[in-house]
Amino acid sequence: MTARATLATARRVLRQLRRDPRTIVLLLAVPIFLLAVVRWVFDARPGIFQGIGVPLLGIFPLVSMFLVTSITMLRERSSGTLERLMTLPLGKLDLLAGYALAFSAIAAVQTLLVSVFALTVLDLRISAPLWTVLAIAVLNALHGMAFGLFLSAFAQSEFQAVQFMPAFLLPQILLSGLLGPRSGMVRPLEIASDYLPMTYAFEALSRIAGSQALTARLAFDAGVVLATTLIALALGAATLRRRTG
Repeated sequence: MTARATLATARRVLRQLRRDPRTIVLLLAVPIFLLAVVRWVFDARPGIFQGIGVPLLGIFPLVSMFLVTSITMLRERSSGTLERLMTLPLGKLDLLAGYALAFSAIAAVQTLLVSVFALTVLDLRISAPLWTVLAIAVLNALHGMAFGLFLSAFAQSEFQAVQFMPAFLLPQILLSGLLGPRSGMVRPLEIASDYLPMTYAFEALSRIAGSQALTARLAFDAGVVLATTLIALALGAATLRRRTG
């Protein structure tokens, strides 16, 4: 793995995204719109939005990053671009690190825009410093990116790639605690939620929303999300081959 190859890959990905305005809108504008819709849905009950608003700052970027990354990597595989890249002196880690670097930059911009909009226009209040919200939200976006890279290997078309969202992300969102306390679920679902990474992403952002203290439990939740992100990147590297189907 070399810094030069990683940076070259990141620049190539950013150039591709710059030529695709629809993807840019999906990444930067759609999360803002969705968060605003949620705020207006609970306009008569602002307390509900205060409870779920901060977690949504991480969940919406995670979902959009998952979709964009899985489709982008699928195009690389199906068009033969990935096969041509693998014939170059470019390691798997260079390729994945380049993607991670490019999407990290996009995730940072995305999260900053969503957070500033929520805090200024939607009157979302948080107890912790803004940088902690940004850090956890960016980590969540990278989590979505990592699994998008990995699961793209199992899709044969863009439609199949999109289908992974309800199959992979929706159950995690439903069981994360966003719709209600996990303690109120039937016991099998509560146990299952303990093994889902989005549960820890949701709880990390919930802790930030309600407390100024950076606790050991918050560090544990963030560590679980980081660990599963690295595992997904490693699994994604295992799916990269010299030949594509």
